[in-house]
Amino acid sequence: MNKNVYLVLLGILLISFTSCKKSPNSGNDTGKTTTVTSTSIPSGAGDGVTFINSGKSVIFNLYAPGKTSVAVIGDFNNWTPTAMTKTTDGTRWWVQIDNLDPSIEYSYQYYIDGSLKVADPYSHKVLDPVNDPSIPTTVYPNLKSYPTGKTTGEVTDFYYNDPAYSWQVTSFIPPAQKNLVVYELLVRDFVATHSYQTLTDTLNYIARLGVNAIELMPINEFEGNDSWGYNSNFMFALDKYYGTPNAYKAFVDACHQRGIAVIQDIVLEDQFGSSPMVQMYATSTAASAGPSASNPWFDQQNMHPDAVGWQLNHSLATTQYFTENVMKYWMQEYHIDGYRFDEAKGYTQINSGSTSNSSTEAAWAAYDGTRVALWTKYNTYMKSLNPNFYVILEMFSANQEEAQYASQGMMCWTNLSSPGEQATMGYPTNPSWDISGLFYDQYGFPATGTSPYGLVAYFESHDQERLQFKNEAYGNSSGSYNIKDIPTGLKRDEMGAAFMFSSPGPKMVWQGGELGYDVSISSDPNDNTIDKPFNWTYNTDPNRLHLYSIYQKMINMKIKNPVFATTNFTYSLAGAVKVIQLLDPTADVEVVGNFDVVSNTTVVTFPATGTWIDNLTGATYNVTSTSMSMTLASGEYHVYSNVALKQ
Repeated sequence: MNKNVYLVLLGILLISFTSCKKSPNSGNDTGKTTTVTSTSIPSGAGDGVTFINSGKSVIFNLYAPGKTSVAVIGDFNNWTPTAMTKTTDGTRWWVQIDNLDPSIEYSYQYYIDGSLKVADPYSHKVLDPVNDPSIPTTVYPNLKSYPTGKTTGEVTDFYYNDPAYSWQVTSFIPPAQKNLVVYELLVRDFVATHSYQTLTDTLNYIARLGVNAIELMPINEFEGNDSWGYNSNFMFALDKYYGTPNAYKAFVDACHQRGIAVIQDIVLEDQFGSSPMVQMYATSTAASAGPSASNPWFDQQNMHPDAVGWQLNHSLATTQYFTENVMKYWMQEYHIDGYRFDEAKGYTQINSGSTSNSSTEAAWAAYDGTRVALWTKYNTYMKSLNPNFYVILEMFSANQEEAQYASQGMMCWTNLSSPGEQATMGYPTNPSWDISGLFYDQYGFPATGTSPYGLVAYFESHDQERLQFKNEAYGNSSGSYNIKDIPTGLKRDEMGAAFMFSSPGPKMVWQGGELGYDVSISSDPNDNTIDKPFNWTYNTDPNRLHLYSIYQKMINMKIKNPVFATTNFTYSLAGAVKVIQLLDPTADVEVVGNFDVVSNTTVVTFPATGTWIDNLTGATYNVTSTSMSMTLASGEYHVYSNVALKQ
């Protein structure tokens, strides 16, 4: 044999041997391993776990630059360290484990520098010794037991023979952005079982409402169980508190069968301390420790005043690589149709200050060209995977910046809770009851391309107070007309819905708004995130069901009639009597409503005379002049059109 060939083969054997052997002193916590360097990871091995040999072998692959030693511990080696091989560039560690049983579910962790044990940042499933015992078997059956006594902290699971889901809808085209009506919900509160199975069984209720998209508050793994989900720690793992991966896939499939898109609220601006990406490069071993200067993904200090977790530095190629992998995973594995990105304005490296005040909030919202460039990159990436994918940003930045996102087909949340509340509560002396922000031209967006449909407007969201609570607690009155009376307050909600859904562009409903949900977001003054169960008994209240029917009619009209996506409109939404006029070759619409607590007479301009239809009552209205004098009682409203609208 040629001497050089012999030396190469000997080297390969030595690498293979030392990367898999254990130190004679190895144990659960103090084992030492021999570090071996290899030029590259085996071809086709992705981040985390890659199955080979029909599940009889796996390759572990961890990005961990600067570490002295990394080993893998798990069920397959009795939780004693098996050394991993370091690539010559010093950034990655890998090892192949053989002789596995594809029918067995395995758990593992990475054991770093002889002291730190963490689950895999690319975990698709984690076991949590603290929170898993609180997950009912009805929600997540046959959950694997935690390896108690063998390790501590969260562990990663993999299972080659995990039953695959058989998709019923394999090609779904989401509704056009201009017709988008989103129903935002929190699984924990919407159904008492907090399970995807029950949520799927309840879909007919949402489908009857007419919405064409459901937006779920975060469902990837987060700290604890009872949460809004914004305290993320594992970005590739589905949180088990709501059910199994196949149960979630069945929910998505069932939505698609009804023509409903699924949007995930996702947190990629920050992560919390239990994230392995934080722990691997923390300033100390304390639970509250933040990222150190050597962390390859995170800032050492948060860059804006509303930060809660540890902020990812999206200017780094490593963070962009991770983020795009997360985006791609949920899109392809779960067939979702869009993301709502929490705290999208936080994707910045301009430090606006850590204390929230008018100055720091204004600095944070100011135009940021690097933020625009970043979101342009991310949007381009997502649209390369699915051209119809929704990208919704919780931005609240300068109009100039948001206009650039809208021109690229992205959408930004526009929060109209304050003027919406003032309008339904009936306080005409308060200038903040102007709801003109329902229209895109208020933000300087042009009437071209995707720009008119670049805002998701809402009066309620998970973060805002409930309209009906405000009506009942603070509603105005005059004589016998009192908005604090529940039936009167619900009528005011109907009027608000008529105006919100009439304005062009995407709209959003918060769960229960269609029935006048009236439990305050601040029912616990110390914690807005506590449980607020959906009140299903409201479905027996005729007044609340009438509100539901108005939502239903307005949503259906918005989706089915092109006039509600027109760019030819006028409006007057600052006064007591509010008016919207929409013009389109298919139909003309005139929406009028008196938000005062006393009757008002005003002149309403119609585009033409003739018989007009009140689409909410079926009655007709004879327009004898294009300038009609109308007297409206307190809370009276109409949605007129010159032809009958589809509902």
